[in-house]
Amino acid sequence: MDEVDAIVVGAGVVGLAVARALALAGREVIILERERQFGMVTSSRNSGVIHAGLYYPDGSLKAQLCVEGRHHLYDFCERRGVPHRRCGKLIVAASEDEFPGLDAVMARGAAAGVDDLVRLTPDEARAIEPALACAGAVHSPSTGIVDQHELMLALLGEAEAHGAMLVCEAPVEAIAQAGSRWAVQVGETRLAAPLLVNAAGLGAQALARTIEVLDPALVPPLYYAKGCYFAYSGRAPFTRLIYPVPGPASLGTHFTLDLGGQARFGPDIHWVDEIDYTVDPALKPEFLAAARRIWPAAEEERLQPAYAGVRPKLAGPGMPTADFVLQGEEVHGLPGLINLFGIESPGLTSSLAIGARVAAMAG
Repeated sequence: MDEVDAIVVGAGVVGLAVARALALAGREVIILERERQFGMVTSSRNSGVIHAGLYYPDGSLKAQLCVEGRHHLYDFCERRGVPHRRCGKLIVAASEDEFPGLDAVMARGAAAGVDDLVRLTPDEARAIEPALACAGAVHSPSTGIVDQHELMLALLGEAEAHGAMLVCEAPVEAIAQAGSRWAVQVGETRLAAPLLVNAAGLGAQALARTIEVLDPALVPPLYYAKGCYFAYSGRAPFTRLIYPVPGPASLGTHFTLDLGGQARFGPDIHWVDEIDYTVDPALKPEFLAAARRIWPAAEEERLQPAYAGVRPKLAGPGMPTADFVLQGEEVHGLPGLINLFGIESPGLTSSLAIGARVAAMAG
């Protein structure tokens, strides 16, 4: 049985950030990933947005780790040359009926320490985005975008430079306690480490259920929230991200840009029973309506299906929004085991802060 200091299961952006933090702390780390390469699931199927921290309840892990993570992420990207842009975004109200939603965004952002939000009148919003249709808006200058793949490459590179190793096509089949170690079975190989971090994202609950000594009642339910994106060909008129007032289960179908200038609308939200990344072209009328809500001149023929992602949510339709879960020994009583559940948005923004938090929990 091969022994290391730490095993991280899952090589999405959060798993890589955790592995990096542990490697920087001097631990010998192996990262196990069931896919053929890192970041092929949730981490590559999102908007690539660096969130400011406007939406999350005061005192929640999402609020804390998003704001901390945003600062760390911008610093990391600048230091490592990861392509990114602090483009800013507008959260827009379509009518005065949505002004309470803007007020809530302002209040939650202020409670989380986001101190650069500005409330705009329609004329002020159109002064910076002339094609925009709105009754009012909130400007978030510290929101940005990042190249997710390059970010993950940089995280992995820094982890490997400090001794971490990534093993792909390595699905974990069983986990057991072996004295003061965690024994992990991968095919014919058995690995052992005093520290095991479950950062498996959509597979975190299934992985946790393979841990023989973990109380099954401590594994939260998992709900699949599928979000589709439609690309918009040609040049779009906005230089910032444009978001609607958020709904109860998602931030709403919004306008985003990638670093190459490609415009997209999405994600919408569909509660599904299994992971499915197809995008139904029949959704086009809904996306066109969402696009024209903020941009009346959006052209139907330029809107085409792009891609989809699935979020690992801990609360289903009609339930209160759930927080991140960073579950350690103080909860389950098992030394050296840390389970990460429900790491959805703003997981990418929070990734470096989550990594630091896990390293602190590991001691």
